[in-house]
Amino acid sequence: MRAITIPALIATALCVATCGGGGSSSTPTAPSPSPGTATTPTIVINRQNGSLSFSPNPAAFGGQTVVFRNADSVIHRVALNDMSIDTGDIAPGATSRTVQMPLNGTNYHCVLHPDMVGAVNGSGGVPPPPCEGVYCGTER
Repeated sequence: MRAITIPALIATALCVATCGGGGSSSTPTAPSPSPGTATTPTIVINRQNGSLSFSPNPAAFGGQTVVFRNADSVIHRVALNDMSIDTGDIAPGATSRTVQMPLNGTNYHCVLHPDMVGAVNGSGGVPPPPCEGVYCGTER
């Protein structure tokens, strides 16, 4: 009976020492975020509803790299009004490639649903330029 008790005591002592009960303490660390996900601003595509289709709108991301996340149930494709940037098709639930927004602010729209419009303020909070043309809802 005594031969069973001593090994059990040794096993218990080893377990306590290796499981943190030996008096030393360690600080838990949070997992590292995936690259590009925690710090990249996101503009969410909500639905086909004019200027309410994008959130935030206007966005204060002038001069920053952003992504568009499609929270709608249909495909969208976002482009700057001057067509200098085009995300390509963004499937429902998907996120676009990263897009570098102009420093001076800009207007954009959904290529597939031109009444879906948005704007990005320039760096320093400068308002986007006035929206002109077919994507602004003023020429119907």
